[in-house]
Amino acid sequence: MPHLLVAQLRFARSELIRCLDGISAEDAVRRISPMNGIGAMNCISWIVGHLAYQESAYWVEVAQGQQIAPDLRDLVGWGKPATTPPLAEMWATWQEITAAADRYLETLTPELMVTHFEREGKPVPENVGTLLLRNIDHYWFHTGEAHAIRQMLGHRNLPDFVGNISVAAYRPE
Repeated sequence: MPHLLVAQLRFARSELIRCLDGISAEDAVRRISPMNGIGAMNCISWIVGHLAYQESAYWVEVAQGQQIAPDLRDLVGWGKPATTPPLAEMWATWQEITAAADRYLETLTPELMVTHFEREGKPVPENVGTLLLRNIDHYWFHTGEAHAIRQMLGHRNLPDFVGNISVAAYRPE
């Protein structure tokens, strides 16, 4: 049985998938301008790639020393110029990265949660458990953003509440 936080991450992933069910490739690359006219929101395909990038950075590159999508950071990384990558490409990358991430995440124990990765010979300031919480919260942030984008695009019959959390219910360690 995976650690509870791993189960929560998987649940957050499933809620992103549920949120994006049925979106067209065309709508997934649309960038919406906010009402105040300043800038534009990222598109949904960018969100998928961006979440894949974070998982790759933490659970594939640093944790396992592997690299799956070397250009992903430049395409959808934090602080990079806005892009509108194809949704099918971002989903395929996301699936490949989350499968690789899961190989590491399956190994997590309460003892490993308080350890720190090393990057460039120095410990990463946040422990593994905190990085996992950051990853989970990042999913919820962007899932909410994706819901808002879909609403602004006029999509109907969207999920209106958190799904079946019993698949990741609380249990003591």
